[in-house]
Amino acid sequence: MQTTIYTNMSGFDLLAQEWDDLLARSINAPFFMRYIYQRTWWQYLGNDDLLLIAIRTDEGHLIGLAPLYGGINAAGQRHLSFVGCVDVSDYLDLLVDKDYVEPVYRTLLDCLSDPAMGWDKLYLCSLPHNSITHTLLAEAVRARGWQAQVRQQDVCPVITLPGDWEAYLAGIDKKQRHEIRRKIRKIETEADTRWYVVDSTEGLAEAVDAFIELHQKSTRDKEGFWNEALVQFFKALAVELAQLGWLKLYFIEVNGVKAAAMLGFDYNNEFLLYNSGFDPEQFAQFSPGNVLTAYTIQDAIRLGRRRYDFLRGDEVYKFRFGAVAEPVYDLVITR
Repeated sequence: MQTTIYTNMSGFDLLAQEWDDLLARSINAPFFMRYIYQRTWWQYLGNDDLLLIAIRTDEGHLIGLAPLYGGINAAGQRHLSFVGCVDVSDYLDLLVDKDYVEPVYRTLLDCLSDPAMGWDKLYLCSLPHNSITHTLLAEAVRARGWQAQVRQQDVCPVITLPGDWEAYLAGIDKKQRHEIRRKIRKIETEADTRWYVVDSTEGLAEAVDAFIELHQKSTRDKEGFWNEALVQFFKALAVELAQLGWLKLYFIEVNGVKAAAMLGFDYNNEFLLYNSGFDPEQFAQFSPGNVLTAYTIQDAIRLGRRRYDFLRGDEVYKFRFGAVAEPVYDLVITR
């Protein structure tokens, strides 16, 4: 096996052609592990301690990729984490060719065993429930005499979508079915309402600004979420994803005013609800956020998507729409 470690931004570009080809062969391949997401995150939110560990066969075929970066905690210890970890990336994982799991794990741990790597803790965050990292890699770690702690970080509520809207409504709680219909009827009959989606670069800059403004208004704790680097990251990512056809930025207007917005990714036959915002001081009586959620579920069904993933967070409203929680795990490795 061959191991190459890239330590600066150019590593992303050098791996660009191989990255998503490996992702297509990987045993688990979350959206947030795509090359364009990882590169954009690093460009705007990374630091100066990058470790892109690429594992190849002797013939040079890329079969494993661990995008990691380092940081120093308050105790002066160096920890390694996934690129993207943790606040704005809902699923992360190692990229491992399904035909080379054992040799990739062995080679990766050999690489991490090198004293020159100089780490105290390896924090692999936001592993999906169907990842093998928190099971098989954890076993391989323990077999070396290292410590591997697996803990549940959060849940991602997910709806398995049927073929039509009425079938979806029939499958959820009767009270919630009534509430969805009542709220849609109320806003459509008592206000001048329009909902639409921005899914191309046309008008995208203004749409992202409007989304950020609504997100900031939603709750007090979201006011401090945005800094300049994060704003630039979201704006750049939106452009990249719109060009690839994966962006869905929904708005609902009430009497000509944007009342709520939802940012999602339409990817791999799934709809991923990334974030949302609404103005709590206007039109609260119409529940525009809940109505827009219903409209986006309708749209995902219309598009033939099989899953509607609310992503991380156990907010009650997600389960009222019929979602079922899927756990998300962290794996913490120490020596």
